[in-house]
Amino acid sequence: MTTAIRSRAMLTLAEVCEELTISRSTFYDWRAKRRAPRCIKLPNGDLRIRRSDLDHWLDDREDAA
Repeated sequence: MTTAIRSRAMLTLAEVCEELTISRSTFYDWRAKRRAPRCIKLPNGDLRIRRSDLDHWLDDREDAA
């Protein structure tokens, strides 16, 4: 897998927050409560979220109304 393809599959915290229309503090609150999508913590402390993990996380929260 090339780096360009891999980078598209990984989202920054800002991109995830924008997509979910939540604040960064809300995401960190969810993460502390283990309610956020799985994250990858980079050596510099930044977080990345796999697109597939975010999609699965959203699917799990879909209401079957």
